[in-house]
Amino acid sequence: MILYPTIELQNGRCVSLFRGRMEEPQIWHVNPVEKAIEYAAAGAQWLHVTDFDAIDGTGENTEIIDEIIRRAGAPVQLGGGFRTLQGIAEGIDRGAGRIVIGTQAVWQPDLVKQAAKAHPDQIVLAVDVYQGRVMSHGWREPSVFDPEDFIGTFETDPLAAIIVTDIDADIDEAEGSLALVTRLASLSRSPVIARGLARSLDGLSQLKYVPGIAGAIMGRALFDRSVDIDEALALCAAPVEPTAEFL
Repeated sequence: MILYPTIELQNGRCVSLFRGRMEEPQIWHVNPVEKAIEYAAAGAQWLHVTDFDAIDGTGENTEIIDEIIRRAGAPVQLGGGFRTLQGIAEGIDRGAGRIVIGTQAVWQPDLVKQAAKAHPDQIVLAVDVYQGRVMSHGWREPSVFDPEDFIGTFETDPLAAIIVTDIDADIDEAEGSLALVTRLASLSRSPVIARGLARSLDGLSQLKYVPGIAGAIMGRALFDRSVDIDEALALCAAPVEPTAEFL
């Protein structure tokens, strides 16, 4: 399983959001480029970077992200404000290894299909789920889609991965709640990356034993040092031990 240390940017600063509210960020007083370099130096295979200003339409953090791409030493999975094929192509041309599409996948599923065809294995579908429905616009607007049918829409497209966020678990800060990601991983033809369930080493350990889970995104726990990056990377890299079968 691959650990994806995440750097979330707002107004040029590293932040974490509480319950997805962009108006109430927790600010981390660190240099985002130096933090990216630190994660890569520790052995991270990928970095997950999100531009909240681009998502919100209030600006962007292009210069910082470009510097992370140039200097970090690990490929970047980049999300935030990708609404057109041209914008997606520009993100890849800037050096992003993957582009994450969430809200636009709800409103323009053909955009994801076209992007995946043009950039196979470089497009990541973000599926945010709350109370059984796929959400858009940063967890704020419910769609009519249930996650199973939504993922099925893209089952023949050459996606690099699907990020599944269980918003219910994130809001309630539940340590368990593997049911949703387990179910979706069993249905998906693309590798699934779990978000919102990895807030401890125990959480990472649980995810490792879910078939179909290829990775876990971790942010706040690494910034507040409740999880050590070296220990987390070592745990994710360790082979999965056999488990007993119960009849």
